[in-house]
Amino acid sequence: MDRTRPLTLLLAGSLAAGGLLALTPAAQAADTELARNGGFEAGLDGWSCTAGSGAVVPSPVHGGTKALQATPAGSDNAKCSQTVTVKPNSTYTLSGWVRGSYVYLGASGTGTTDVSTWTGSAPDWQKLSTTFTTGASTTSVTIYTHGWYGTPAYQADDLSLYGPGGDPVQLPAAPTGLTAGSPTSTTVPLTWTAVSGATSYHVYQGSTRIQTVTAPSATVSGLTASTPYTFQVTAVNSAGESPKSAAVTATTTSGGGGNPGGSLPAHALVGYLHASFANGSGYTRMADVPDSWDVINLAFGEPTSVTSGDIRFTLCPATECPNVESLADFKAAIKAKQAAGKKVLISIGGQNGQVQLATTAARDTFVSSVSKIIDEYGLDGLDIDFEGHSLSLQTGDTDFRNPTSPVVVNLIQAVKTLKAKYGARFVLTMAPETFFVQLGYQYYGSGPWGGQDPRAGAYLPVIHALRDDLTLLHVQDYNSGSIMGLDNQYHSMGGADFHIAMTDMLLTGFPVAGNTDRFFPALRPEQVAIGLPASTQAGNGHTTPAEVNKALDCLTRKTNCGTYQTHGTWPALRGLMTWSINWDRYNQGEFSKNFDAYTWN
Repeated sequence: MDRTRPLTLLLAGSLAAGGLLALTPAAQAADTELARNGGFEAGLDGWSCTAGSGAVVPSPVHGGTKALQATPAGSDNAKCSQTVTVKPNSTYTLSGWVRGSYVYLGASGTGTTDVSTWTGSAPDWQKLSTTFTTGASTTSVTIYTHGWYGTPAYQADDLSLYGPGGDPVQLPAAPTGLTAGSPTSTTVPLTWTAVSGATSYHVYQGSTRIQTVTAPSATVSGLTASTPYTFQVTAVNSAGESPKSAAVTATTTSGGGGNPGGSLPAHALVGYLHASFANGSGYTRMADVPDSWDVINLAFGEPTSVTSGDIRFTLCPATECPNVESLADFKAAIKAKQAAGKKVLISIGGQNGQVQLATTAARDTFVSSVSKIIDEYGLDGLDIDFEGHSLSLQTGDTDFRNPTSPVVVNLIQAVKTLKAKYGARFVLTMAPETFFVQLGYQYYGSGPWGGQDPRAGAYLPVIHALRDDLTLLHVQDYNSGSIMGLDNQYHSMGGADFHIAMTDMLLTGFPVAGNTDRFFPALRPEQVAIGLPASTQAGNGHTTPAEVNKALDCLTRKTNCGTYQTHGTWPALRGLMTWSINWDRYNQGEFSKNFDAYTWN
């Protein structure tokens, strides 16, 4: 049976009670026009257009005196949208008149199958129309129109959504579960339980509203050391603002907790140095690493076997790297870099260095062997670059806040031991792939019933447990499949959009596997850098300098954002990471020169 068709119930033989009786969904709620200002006679009232791409013009128009004109530019397709309240299990007709090349009309968030229709060429007004049925719990949908990248401006007019009107929006309930995470001397992270029907949240410090966010987490910054602060939050939608949550009080630390690993520049450049091998880019001596690089990760320390935990590091053999320096010169060059304010770390893992700390013995061997490398070369800390099958979650390990899988638990314990040994100046960085972090928004481990890839999101418990010790997280935004962002759209590597969406997830936080009760809190912007390949030879997903700059503009200034709308603006974003210093040098320093030339403020 086609469940989208009206069901008519005929009750024959009841003439005394009225004879033939027909009950249909249409009898339960009258169809009406639901799009607000669909003719754009009130300007853009009710509509939101990406990157300032939309405007109202007096000509050409289809009806009335005004129409929408929107202009795609760069990575922006000039999308204009409106969220409309609807009823569950109901059928709607979306239509509108458009002019231009490659103009789209569609609806998302339907709860069933999202729909769109388009025209490749409409030199004069052309009507587009489509229908959809809402899901069993759908109470709002987003209708939109957009053009295509690099095409001229398009026009749209008399947009219509026709169907049963939704119930009036109810005032959201007061948020519950407000919790303060580990404060630093200047910041306090807050999380709370998502509220049904809320579109945003207000954060209050005392009686003063200080932030508005769209996710159930926020980091309050600019605070004074050793000072208690009280916070509350409210939930907001079109009906208004909820009562305030219960208050939570947190006291900032006396200092030093906000920058684990000691001082770094406000905006830093991180690169991997092929120190133990050559791979076509040529060997670069430590003394020849350009001054642009603030953090130098020695690639790689690798295990004697996958499960041994015994990590070894040696310089590239002369047979492979004829210009390799002596061990003494290498160590002296490290000291010179450190004297110039640079940080030099040992990076563990890489593509070929699978590390599985499945036992406590492997954990303890990892600690002792990594300590030996750090001490021998006088290094500043550790970069964790576990890839492949190094980290995975056992069936039943479903809460990133309380992991039970030995390879995860032992890694966390090992790093905490190293941190305790070397103290506050210990630099800790991580370079996971998107599969192990952002994919956790959709999937976590093998799932509650098994059957999924157990590696999905497997870095999340490590990052979360070590967030107070973490200097930098630079996820590899390369060698990645398409990943769903917080807009519930898939994003693909190679352009600004991917880096904006992936970084926004880290700086906003997200429910793990869609479970709002298990919300991964946002990281501080100074803990986050964007990982990219330095050249087309270095890896899949190379991003041109122009697109890199667009991503930085969007994340730090909220300009050049394209179609993805971030959940905040983060001028303190730490910087960029690349694979690798060698490949950048091979490519005439294009990546590092672009970083040096970028104006952050």
